[in-house]
Amino acid sequence: MKLAVFSAKAHDRTYLEQVRDARFPDLCKIDFHAFSLSQETVPLARGCDAICVFVNDTLDEAVLRALHAYGVRAILLRCAGFNHVHLPTAEALGLFVANVPAYSPEAVAEFAVALIQTLNRKTHRAYNRVREGNFNIEGLLGNTLHGKTVGIVGVGRIGLAAARIFNGFGCRLLAYDPFAGEEFRQYGTLVELDELLRESHIVSLHCPLTEGTKHLINEETLGKIRPGSLLVNTSRGGLIDTTAVIQALKTKQLGGLALDVYEAEGELFYNDHSGEIIEDDVLMRLMTFHNVLICGHQGFFTREALEEISGVTLSNLSDFVSGISCKNSLVTEGHVLARRDTEPVRL
Repeated sequence: MKLAVFSAKAHDRTYLEQVRDARFPDLCKIDFHAFSLSQETVPLARGCDAICVFVNDTLDEAVLRALHAYGVRAILLRCAGFNHVHLPTAEALGLFVANVPAYSPEAVAEFAVALIQTLNRKTHRAYNRVREGNFNIEGLLGNTLHGKTVGIVGVGRIGLAAARIFNGFGCRLLAYDPFAGEEFRQYGTLVELDELLRESHIVSLHCPLTEGTKHLINEETLGKIRPGSLLVNTSRGGLIDTTAVIQALKTKQLGGLALDVYEAEGELFYNDHSGEIIEDDVLMRLMTFHNVLICGHQGFFTREALEEISGVTLSNLSDFVSGISCKNSLVTEGHVLARRDTEPVRL
């Protein structure tokens, strides 16, 4: 069995090889490619039985058909999201597709809270001031989180982890999720999206990107948001209409924005562009706001999460090789799993 890993960084090689050698020593030979998967790079998969991809790789109809023609029969996603995979084509071609539905949800939830605390208490600005010998605290006024209302959009595993943390801060919690179970009710109240936006001092997004959630935060919904509130997105960039958010920041309808994801991140994130001119004018405009934080999709990036991602990814491959049912399959026996393909909010 030969596996090609695309968008591979040093940590991918380290953890995948460690897990393979420890748990699946005879499973596969792994080729690592720093390039992302696209129509231009798909020939690198020639002769491979399976490929492994990440969040910004392209798996559209053309790429999937090329993979199938090269002999690839299994696609392993080392991430939870699958919006970048054209599942109907995978179904038609009989491809095995499996993801990692949960990897240390606490890691992403903790990072979301870290972004909120940084944005709220302006510690990023304080850090820069102090390094220049400026100890003036004017302009660094924040708010106490205790007693504030936090709205969580999507209460799957990560949303619930965030709820537990905010509950510990003494926040009032609201959530919007049409598919929510009963577990969230011990922390707060399930409401409609309009009510959540209207009442929340902080809105944190924890839902996948689907046709139903694309640009969930847009000009209309931003008009309903509590004036001066903070918006945090550690899920998928396409949940937010970036141009509408820029306008809301300019009018001060939004009091602050923290992003670990960006809707046009595919050509930028996970690579060093410090020696180049970044031509994305929308992103560059966002970065001019003092009340905007942008990180490079690192919320998942903990040792524990990397171990889990590698373990589940290779376990999925092992299931495929053994011909046994894989609980993380997105396409099973030629059929796209309807639940995963239609749920608009639940993680």
